Amino acid sequence: MSFPDITPDLRAAAPELRGRLLANQEMAGLTWFRVGGPAQVLFTPADEQDLAYLLANLPAEIPVTVVGLGSNLIVRDGGIPGLVVRLGGKAFGEIKLEEGDRLRSGTSVPDVKVARAAADASLDGLAFYRGIPGCIGGALRMNAGAHGGETTDVLIEARGVTRKGELVTLSHAEMGFTYRNSAVSTAEIVFTSALFQGRPGDQQAILAEMDRVTSAREAAQPIKERTGGSTFKNPDGGKAWQLIDAAGCRGLRIGGAQVSEMHCNFLINTGGATAADIESLGEEVRRRVKDQSGYELHWEIKRLGVAA
Repeated sequence: MSFPDITPDLRAAAPELRGRLLANQEMAGLTWFRVGGPAQVLFTPADEQDLAYLLANLPAEIPVTVVGLGSNLIVRDGGIPGLVVRLGGKAFGEIKLEEGDRLRSGTSVPDVKVARAAADASLDGLAFYRGIPGCIGGALRMNAGAHGGETTDVLIEARGVTRKGELVTLSHAEMGFTYRNSAVSTAEIVFTSALFQGRPGDQQAILAEMDRVTSAREAAQPIKERTGGSTFKNPDGGKAWQLIDAAGCRGLRIGGAQVSEMHCNFLINTGGATAADIESLGEEVRRRVKDQSGYELHWEIKRLGVAA
């Protein structure tokens, strides 16, 4: 499937644009599942001002979607209509230390690099990011967390660009964090940087905690597979993986998609899976868990685009 090429219209509307626009760019190679159709237009801005410039001149009827490292994402087989923004490069990939035991990061920075930068500076409180396979932009969207910590614990503020091209800074309170979610949608703001609060710590103790997180993740999760990380949020009063296991879903397959034998809350592409296979498998898991336990599982993985 391909979409109409609207890149000439976008360049005409924003003639001073410096970033890259690619029509019908395949997204499968940009996601950890390695599935999905094309982005109608994939936009990689040169910097924050370039992003603001295009958004300010973008026709209101064109939807905007933001993707990061693609670790917690299913792109459906029909692809994503409209403008897909993917931040990268130095403009969105810098990490800076600031006064008061603070660290500022661009949103394209992988979470693990933030954990490492904090450890190098002997800043405690950010080691949990070592166990999250994504980037800071996704962490802001999903209040990402692991191993006893989550983004809401350390975020001071987030900076971004609105759909109208305005630069804004949101306080922690304005982010509206809840479990694995924030109140700010990609339709409203494209996040460009985040400011975190650390605390003085012992570097060796911080590195040891990061090693513990790494070992625990390698022992319990299928990190060498084509997967999207934790599939479902833990419901109140239960653990998703235990509910899935109890419903007899360990190893369950649809097409090339399978529930991991290693960790039941991970779906994997065994080779040749489509996005529809993976999403259908997830929905079948939800149905069986509901029938067996009464619990309603909710997707943690983001699903974008249209069916083929």
